[in-house]
Amino acid sequence: MKVEQDKVVSFHYELKDVDGNLLEASSSSYPSLYLHGHNNMLQGIETALEGKQDGENVSVTLEQDDAYGRRRENAAARVPLKNIQLPDNAPVKGKLKPGQIVLVKTPQGMRDARVVKHGLKAVDIDTNHPFAGMTLVFDINIVSVREATAEELAHGHAHGDGGHQH
Repeated sequence: MKVEQDKVVSFHYELKDVDGNLLEASSSSYPSLYLHGHNNMLQGIETALEGKQDGENVSVTLEQDDAYGRRRENAAARVPLKNIQLPDNAPVKGKLKPGQIVLVKTPQGMRDARVVKHGLKAVDIDTNHPFAGMTLVFDINIVSVREATAEELAHGHAHGDGGHQH
């Protein structure tokens, strides 16, 4: 089946900077999922995957403006410690290190941020996406492509094994 509007795409990926340094990978046993054509994925990746099929490998290079944007110098915030979680959704225990990636609870949901300074009751963070300002290379392996369910189409995003997970 081909990647096209309203299909659920399952994939593994490696994300690298332009020098080939590995920044992130879907190393878990479960591939990532997204509903194609519903703005659930960076547009450059959706465009590169359009028309591809199960088992295909695709490499996509995205400039900063097409990836996570340019770095904003005024993107600092002080956040209460209770609104910070670790990437594995664990609560914070101990002191966070500068540069560490955390999840911040916002009215729009959880967002990635980088720790600048850990205080007594709050954490100073950089709210830029951790990969903002970078040209990125995504190496993608399409695991499968399937029809979206009626529920996925109604919600506008893919659901993992077992159904609704948000």
